[in-house]
Amino acid sequence: MPALDTSVLVRYLVADNDKQFQTAKSLIESAIDNEALFITLTVSIELEWVLRSRYDLNKALIISTFNQLLESREIQFQEESSVEVALNLYSDNNSDFADCFHIAVAYSNDMTPLITFDRKASRVPGTKLLE
Repeated sequence: MPALDTSVLVRYLVADNDKQFQTAKSLIESAIDNEALFITLTVSIELEWVLRSRYDLNKALIISTFNQLLESREIQFQEESSVEVALNLYSDNNSDFADCFHIAVAYSNDMTPLITFDRKASRVPGTKLLE
C-alpha cells in the first residue's frame, strides 16, 4: 500500500496549484479501484499544522476535513482509532491538535497519563501536569 506525503494531501484538499491538484486527485481517485493510500501519524499531525498555519483553516473546518478523509475508502490512516480520539479531544478542548494526538496515541497504547509541563495540554483528560 503506498503512503501519501502531506504535500499531496494539501494539494488535493486546497487545490491551490491546479496541475498538482489534478495529479493528486487522479492518484487518490484511482485508489477507489486499487488499493487504499496510507496516511502515517506524522503526516496527520503535519496536515493539521499546514491547514491551520499556512491556509488559516479554522478548527471546525479542520475537524470536518479529517472526518471526510476518515470516511473515505481511498484513505487508510495509521492507528485510525487514535486519529478519531485525537479529533474528539481537539474538538472538546482548547489544546493543540498535536497535543491531543500525543494523548490519543498514549491512550490507545494503554500508556497514560501523558506527563507534560504544558499547562494547556494538561487540561485534556489523559494527561498529568509535571510540577
